[in-house]
Amino acid sequence: MTSLETPVITGTRSNAPVKKRKGGYGSLGRLSRGDRIAVSLMLGVPTLLVLWLVWVPAVLSVVLSFASWQGIGGIDTIRWIGFENYKNVFTNYPPFAPALEHNVIWLAMLFVLATPLGVFLAVLLDKEMKGGRFYQSALFLPVVLSLALVGFMWQLIYSQDQGLLNAVTGSKIDWYGDPKVNLWAVLVATCWRQTGYVMLLYLAGLKAVDPSLREAAKVDGASETQTFFRVVLPVMRPINIVVLVITFIEALRAFDIVWVVNKGRNGLELISTLVTSNIIGEASRIGFGSALATIMLAISSVFVALYLRIALREDKA
Repeated sequence: MTSLETPVITGTRSNAPVKKRKGGYGSLGRLSRGDRIAVSLMLGVPTLLVLWLVWVPAVLSVVLSFASWQGIGGIDTIRWIGFENYKNVFTNYPPFAPALEHNVIWLAMLFVLATPLGVFLAVLLDKEMKGGRFYQSALFLPVVLSLALVGFMWQLIYSQDQGLLNAVTGSKIDWYGDPKVNLWAVLVATCWRQTGYVMLLYLAGLKAVDPSLREAAKVDGASETQTFFRVVLPVMRPINIVVLVITFIEALRAFDIVWVVNKGRNGLELISTLVTSNIIGEASRIGFGSALATIMLAISSVFVALYLRIALREDKA
């Protein structure tokens, strides 16, 4: 072979060890001591906070629901009474039945009013209308506010003497004080806030829908309404499930705005306010309040477990 000829490269593999470049793929699984400490802190501190602030109180509430305790004194003052607290909740506690009814009404209003309105606004904003960014921010602004602040804001509208609503209509209705109307007045304020949250969730879902699905439906002669209900909405099944679970939990844990109005009395009884009034109220009954809290936890856990089951099933598929 002369010097001008091209050498032939054979397909044999060299037995020489391949030297991995520093910082390449071979070092991804290796962390320095400082990195391990940083990762441990980032994982450990939030985990400890969740355990201490969420799981430990939840477990203690379940344990104390089987006891009678006024919250004064040490462990030796706790008297274990079994299921007596639960029996009293369902048989000898008159506010529980209306509170449960009000929570069901709360849930129904969020489904009937807030959710469809949020979907409708999301569909409108998805059309890239002029000023859409402004409308989106304005409609989402109530979500940023706490329900306690929302209650104070709507007090300016519902006030019997100086409220905007009575000033416009000329009526003298005590919207927050009359037990016949105060629940509905509070629900309007709650739906006003919930609508923006539902709108944002569905707007994010609409942005992720493949445009070719709409084009195919249009070619087949489907109208915009038919396309949304038969094509787009089924595709957003994960969003539908999230909204469903969030609505159930929001209806169950509703508390702030009602407590601001009248501490959950005079027609505004909710399970959450009964828990608070029994635990930190004038007649402190830690065990009885814990039983109410455990009932709330059990109901909400059903919907959370249902959501996790559906989500895990979709991941496997």
